[in-house]
Amino acid sequence: MDGTTSAHHGVHWDGAVNAWRIAGDVYRMGRHEWVTEAGWQQMYDDGVRTVIDLRASRERRQRDTDPEVPDEVKARIDVVHCPTEDPDHRDYSELFGPYLKDPAQYADYLELFGEKITAVFKVIAASPGKVVVHCSAGRDRSGVIALLLQRLAGVGDEEIVRGYELAARGINERHRTHGAPHAHDPYLSEEDLEAMLTRRRASLREFLASIDVAAYLRSNGVSEAELAAVRAKLGVTSAANMQS
Repeated sequence: MDGTTSAHHGVHWDGAVNAWRIAGDVYRMGRHEWVTEAGWQQMYDDGVRTVIDLRASRERRQRDTDPEVPDEVKARIDVVHCPTEDPDHRDYSELFGPYLKDPAQYADYLELFGEKITAVFKVIAASPGKVVVHCSAGRDRSGVIALLLQRLAGVGDEEIVRGYELAARGINERHRTHGAPHAHDPYLSEEDLEAMLTRRRASLREFLASIDVAAYLRSNGVSEAELAAVRAKLGVTSAANMQS
């Protein structure tokens, strides 16, 4: 099976929002607090042993509407806090506004938070079992990590763009059914969503044309051994470049 065709298989863990396989044994989703007790069991049964939480500390909290999950159910999966950003950085609000929400901001984001981004890759490299990365909505922060991983896995640009669109549509649908948590990220009608996606797809293609992922990771301290471990986790073999 060609990895590029399976890159966007949704996974069904009860309660999980925007849950997709990125490549190989690495997945993405929105907040882990949305996952129910049954969902944690399903993740475990599917071989997930590490969940990497990309959010800032202040976002990591239980909401009244979140399902109750017994500690012992979660305890079998290692939840690693590995924030991709420092929202208190002096340049943060000028560059990203209230939060990262547009591929046009990705290049600045990667430049500002290189060490934090690459820390995620070090955790993936060291993790046993399958790995899930998540942020809040499961769109931009996990989207940045996902596209860097997809590039390493040899996934084509159009498939990466489609992944961004799926995630944007996924969280917009969540906003339709559960209400949007922020006034600056409201539920959008299909017409408004498509207009936004048209702009963001163009920004994303521009960003993808500018990035050399392996070079970026190396320059921010990821070793060759770690890079090889991440590629192995993504299912990339030495023969992966051969067209199937």
